[in-house]
Formats: sequence, C-alpha cells, structure tokens
Amino acid sequence: MSLAASHMDRMYRHQRHIYDASRKFYLLGRDGLIRQLQPPNDGTVLEIGCGTARNLILAARAYPAARFYGVDVSGEMLATARKSILAEGLEDRVIVAQGDAANVDPNVLFGVGRFDRVFISYALSMIPPWREALDRALDLVAPRGSLHVVDFGDFTALPQWFGKGMKTWLGVFSVTPRTDFENELMGLAGRRGMRARVVRRFRGYAIHAVAVASGPSDGDWPNDPATGFREYSPFVAPSDRAGASLHRAAYR
Repeated sequence: MSLAASHMDRMYRHQRHIYDASRKFYLLGRDGLIRQLQPPNDGTVLEIGCGTARNLILAARAYPAARFYGVDVSGEMLATARKSILAEGLEDRVIVAQGDAANVDPNVLFGVGRFDRVFISYALSMIPPWREALDRALDLVAPRGSLHVVDFGDFTALPQWFGKGMKTWLGVFSVTPRTDFENELMGLAGRRGMRARVVRRFRGYAIHAVAVASGPSDGDWPNDPATGFREYSPFVAPSDRAGASLHRAAYR
C-alpha cells in the first residue's frame, strides 16, 4: 500500500460513513458539473478521486445509456463506494477500482484506455502531485471528449476573514486550494491542442473548468452544451451576489 493510500485510509476510515452528509453544504458546484457531462449514448465516463461514488451514482442515474468508472487511492472509501453502488443496483454500469491519480492505468483496471468524459470533483486540492494528476487526466480524454473539474477557488472575492478561515480549516483535512490551477491547465491543455477555460464561481469560492479535445479529422468543434464553448452553460453561472445564495446556487 502506498503512503498516499495509507494516509487517506487513516483519514477516512471513520469519516467515510458520514462523508456525503457532511460535505454537501460546502463542496459547491458538484451537481452542476454532473449536469454538464452529457456523455454520448454508450459513452464512457471516468471520475478520478471518486471517493464514496456519490457523484458516479448521481451521474449514472442521469445518463442511463453511459458506462461509468471511478478510481480512488483509498481502499476505505472504495469499500463504501462498492456498498453504495450495489445498494443502487448499478453494479453492471458503475465500476470502481483503487489507483493513484498521478499514474492511473485504466486499461489495466477496466480494459478502457480513454474516456468520453473525465471529471475530478474536489480531489486535486487533496492530491500532493496534483499537476501530475491533471496531466494524466488530460491524457485519458478521448478525441472530442472533455475533462471537467470543480474544486476550491482562492476565495479572493469573499471577505478576507472568510478566506483565511476556510484555508486554515481545510488544512486540517490536508486540503490545499490550487491557486495556480488555471495556468497549469491552460499550459497542459495547450500542449495537446485542447481548448480550455476556467470560471470562478460563488465569488471565488469554487472554480469550474473544462478542457475539450479536438476531433480526429479536421478539428471542428461541436457547439453544444456538453463540449461547445459558445453555449457551455457553466460559463454563464447563476447569480451569486448574495452570500446566502451560495448553497442554493450550487445545485441549480
């Protein structure tokens, strides 16, 4: 077992039982990301850092014609994930396996090399080699597929006391907002000929990013809510001017 796996197992051995209930109030934007995946029929979707499979289960319900895969470094979290998947009767469409985000090999784990949609939800901020994990995630996007990321932002448009307090509190759980995420994504995506964009939501509380791969022939870009940029709806974010609307807006 790797050091990362051991650390995550110690952290979540007990927390995993209350993880979903306790995180729903501050992991903002996850459901919005799921709504924007829109994989093709018989498409493949991979979540890196799938944890309890909460997101995979919701996505599988939303897109019954797609197949879903998840990887996580924590065996403890995966134990909860498999139990939840079985309880939902989704074991034929949702498969999870243990793997390190920075060097995961889905061909070995699932027999699938690349995916129509890859997404990472509030995991890069917990992965020490997060640049390597982001680089690997982009490698796993199929032609005309897309990578979607939601995570903590820099809190700069929120009161200073709030941002400072959040960073201190998150540090207790080994969470570090990646303040240079946008530059890193743009560089990695650009080297692959992918288009990418990052939007700050909820006054900088969260970032929502997408990187889209070109097609195999002429590089034409589909203009649709899942992968096109002119109509990609996360970039027309709900109003979040009032701080009290943060939680509601995350699930619109």
